[in-house]
Amino acid sequence: MLQKLVDELRKVVAFKETTVPGDVVLIAADNPRLLVYALVQAIEPDPGRKDRWWNVHMHLLTVPPRETVWTLREPQFTGREIFTMGGEERFLQAVRIGASSEGDREQAGRKEASAAAKPFRRLK
Repeated sequence: MLQKLVDELRKVVAFKETTVPGDVVLIAADNPRLLVYALVQAIEPDPGRKDRWWNVHMHLLTVPPRETVWTLREPQFTGREIFTMGGEERFLQAVRIGASSEGDREQAGRKEASAAAKPFRRLK
């Protein structure tokens, strides 16, 4: 059921392939049905686990704002995998702010690649 929602979101939201501190992520859940944004504050290895699990520190952009830490694997916090928490499905992926349509996403991707190729320059 959540997969259908994620498929629809991918048509209207410009998602990033990576997630780093400072990113805004979209969190979706089926039960309770919700969509909420969060600001990623930090991503740190979970020292209590042998595998590649990460503590993702976030500020949920709700009223009132809330801080939370989710322990996730990289495919889970980069939107490549729907996961469960407490038996309920969840989805989390960083969004590219300012690019919402398919054309906007392509243009933002080109700008990102162009910016990576050109260093800052001094303006006079």
